[in-house]
Amino acid sequence: MADINQVEKYVNMTDLNAPMGRGREAAGADPGKGAPEGKGMAVPEAKLQEFAELLFFAYRDFTGDPDAILKDFGFGRAHHRVLHFVNRHSGLRVADLLELLNITKQSLSRVLKQLIDQGYIAQQAGASDRRERLLFPTQRGRALAERLAAPQMVRLANALEAAGPGAEAALRRFLEAMINAEDRPKVSSIMSASPADPENGDKGKAT
Repeated sequence: MADINQVEKYVNMTDLNAPMGRGREAAGADPGKGAPEGKGMAVPEAKLQEFAELLFFAYRDFTGDPDAILKDFGFGRAHHRVLHFVNRHSGLRVADLLELLNITKQSLSRVLKQLIDQGYIAQQAGASDRRERLLFPTQRGRALAERLAAPQMVRLANALEAAGPGAEAALRRFLEAMINAEDRPKVSSIMSASPADPENGDKGKAT
């Protein structure tokens, strides 16, 4: 595995364009190959358009809270995503992170290098394979990850409370169904894994 400390050109739109292209291709594909799973539910197109717009506005505000914090650090959403997963899954391999985010090595390289150089993430060689690069949040990284997550957790809690009884289960089913069918087992495995222990999972130096 290549060392992520090698500087590569950062393609800022890769993580946006790749999923969009994938969705367009999936529109006419088989359900087993990533296409939406149509089950004959008759939902008027106008209603689906409304839901699509609501999803856009919900995502805008959900990401807008941490975006305001990220600006103070000169970071963007790509930094947030990387920090989130490294913080939640301490010891994550670079290869695993690439797969999770579904982006290219080029699009990840610069973001990860910035987080390492500025002391938010520490990188270590694997114990069994020295070519592997394992990623750990530093104390500084954990603090920033928690700060970014805090307003999102409040927003989610308030929205679930406002939605009423049964909202939590319905939301989980909806979000899981929105994921491409072939990716659901992988996501389920990630979600079922225990988050890293803040005391034992942090292999980086405090900064």
